[in-house]
Amino acid sequence: MRNRDEVSGKTEEIKGRVKEAAGIVTGDRRLEDEGEGQRREGEAELDLGRARRRLGEAVEDLGDRIKR
Repeated sequence: MRNRDEVSGKTEEIKGRVKEAAGIVTGDRRLEDEGEGQRREGEAELDLGRARRRLGEAVEDLGDRIKR
């Protein structure tokens, strides 16, 4: 299951892609750059969320092994 960081990161990534595309279509370089930055921030947050989830899963697995 995705965590809050993954969902938020994916949302920001998509919003950034939309802005970036709108900037390209309209020729608005500022909007394109803003979208690119937002997309990259979203990707970073998504990666962080994935890492946190994997770490949490590893801790849970370790806990399960210890209980046995």
